[in-house]
Amino acid sequence: MPRLFTGLEIPADVGFALSLKRGGLMGARWIDPGNYHITLRFIGDVDNQTADDVADILDKLSNSLSFSLRLTHLGAFGGDKPRALYAGIESSEPLARLQAAQERMLQRAGLAPDGRKFVPHVSLARLKGTSAHDLAWFMANAGRFQPLEFQVGRFVLFSSKDSVGGGPYIVEQGYPLAA
Repeated sequence: MPRLFTGLEIPADVGFALSLKRGGLMGARWIDPGNYHITLRFIGDVDNQTADDVADILDKLSNSLSFSLRLTHLGAFGGDKPRALYAGIESSEPLARLQAAQERMLQRAGLAPDGRKFVPHVSLARLKGTSAHDLAWFMANAGRFQPLEFQVGRFVLFSSKDSVGGGPYIVEQGYPLAA
């Protein structure tokens, strides 16, 4: 059974710039820059027929317009027990529309709603045993975050192995966006 999710790829130059933030944080398991992405909709483990249906449904969204995104800051999930360090994305109406359209179409196709609020980000590290204090120190000293902007020309259907996260991710199908 494939484990699927939709997302946006991160260009190599942006991935390289993000990778320069790696290191110096106890308890961090850094994600390989080749696996950086922005998850739009986690689908989960599905049978092959459902995977084919999802791929066909997503094709109907390829008429969405391309847009640009800006990564603007470091953030973390988990509060007092941090579990992930990420690069945050400046608010983007086109991104929100694309994600909402995918959510609607996948629910119409019979998939359960994604119960999590959409918080667009690029995960940089999974954290285990990292204190909130150490994370705050790291974020304060990781250097000024120079905004990174890139054009989004397609979204993709990714597959992954059932693991603790961080890849490897495989692009199963790409869906170009209109210029």
